[in-house]
Amino acid sequence: MIDNRLAPYGAFVIRAALGVMFIAHAYLKVAVFTVPGFEGFLGSVGIPTILAWPIILGEFFGGLAILAGFHSRIVALVLMPVLLGALAVHAPNGWVFNAPNGGWEYPAFLAGTALAHILIGEGAFAAKPTRIPAALGARYASA
Repeated sequence: MIDNRLAPYGAFVIRAALGVMFIAHAYLKVAVFTVPGFEGFLGSVGIPTILAWPIILGEFFGGLAILAGFHSRIVALVLMPVLLGALAVHAPNGWVFNAPNGGWEYPAFLAGTALAHILIGEGAFAAKPTRIPAALGARYASA
């Protein structure tokens, strides 16, 4: 059962946490790993190093949009390949994220959180919520 009085605030908490996480990960790649270090990591796992800046900028600006609730469902959907890519990269390292080279539990949780956000919506305090056409919403509500 959904508590319709509090659900918008729960959706906001999910949205805010996801947005802050994306911003923090962009910052981590610049300030801690450094861009050349992140490029080296991408190259070591077979991902083109040219994707370093698009990933960093996508995480940063996407995180800001998600946090603000500016079409954040669409932004989360656009960023889903970054999360699924991280999941694929970390999958061989085992479950726990503190394993050497990081396991897949955290990327899997973030992908699940992004999917939940996409399905639930922006929640309270959204600057520009994504509108799902009524016909589409009705179509899936009856499924």
